[in-house]
Amino acid sequence: MQLKSVLDFLESLAPLEYQESYDNSGLLVGEKSLDITGVLVSLDCTEAIVSEAISKKCNLIIAHHPIIFEGIKRFNNANYIQRTVQLAIKNDIAIYAIHTNLDNVYSNGVNSKIADRLGLKNTHVLRPKLNTLLKLATYCPPQNQEAIMEALFTAGAGHIGDYSNCSFSSVGMGTYKPGEVSNPTIGSAGKQSNEKEVKIEVIVPFNMQSHVTDKLLSVHPYEEVAYDWYPILNKNQSVGAGIVGDLPSPINDTAFLNLLKKEMNLAVIKYTPVTKMIQRVSICGGSGQFLIEDTKRSKSDAYITSDIKYHDFFDADNQLMICDIGHYESEKYTIDLLYDILSEKFSTFAILKTRIDTNPVKYF
Repeated sequence: MQLKSVLDFLESLAPLEYQESYDNSGLLVGEKSLDITGVLVSLDCTEAIVSEAISKKCNLIIAHHPIIFEGIKRFNNANYIQRTVQLAIKNDIAIYAIHTNLDNVYSNGVNSKIADRLGLKNTHVLRPKLNTLLKLATYCPPQNQEAIMEALFTAGAGHIGDYSNCSFSSVGMGTYKPGEVSNPTIGSAGKQSNEKEVKIEVIVPFNMQSHVTDKLLSVHPYEEVAYDWYPILNKNQSVGAGIVGDLPSPINDTAFLNLLKKEMNLAVIKYTPVTKMIQRVSICGGSGQFLIEDTKRSKSDAYITSDIKYHDFFDADNQLMICDIGHYESEKYTIDLLYDILSEKFSTFAILKTRIDTNPVKYF
């Protein structure tokens, strides 16, 4: 199987368009025509990870963090980034990063994995993303309405939150005047026609626009299909930063910290104490200072994230237990997430989890 098939699958779950502007997710090393012999899943890509891939005969590394964030002007083994990339190229190993695009998806995302481990219920995206949705409006004869709607739904249109097959239809009168060449499917040349038509409207993620358009054109009976795309400013409830949900029942602060330590396998937690029970919990794997105000607005009792600076802890303002569990620690189960997703989909090559702890931070 070629690398392209693996990437198409991953990007159907976490489209590259969902990554943040500073990010560099995607295929960093290698060609899509590469025949896959094995996949090694890791959080980071380092020289040790590439060496592990070589020893295990894996020619694709799928890492959460990109090894390359900025442009590289030369390759002369001057730092770990150059050495890692050169080692991968010399051994025909592809490197793929699936970073903030995986952070920003609700289903099978970094934050949903943490929420599942903690047993959170009633979860939803903490800060939904704007400018990721389009509305499609198209027009068809009444007898073709059902087939067209089914085709659009199958192509990925009509999803709103937990609901699928969402649409709105209205009936009106369409007019047209054929050109000089008579076409038996549209009437006599030059004669004005009025036909009863159904207008169908559906929501579509912007990364699926081309696919949905192709599907519409393939099933529509008209020679010239009338359709319109509109950008909409609704927040996408299935895409965005962080997750918020509820524990099955309220617990005190000590019990919550013990739960967090156990389920995330933590050595230490930096936190701001609170004098209240904990039930509503917000989560942001990786650096999450930017969501502190969002967690307050969500009425969260606790916020699990990492990389909080000293003065940012004051933003808790005795309302919120901010739990900084460490960057690596907050994302390490992303390895399990990717392994499970890939193993369920592909069986023609080996999929392995790294055995190397790439965390550069240790505790004494």
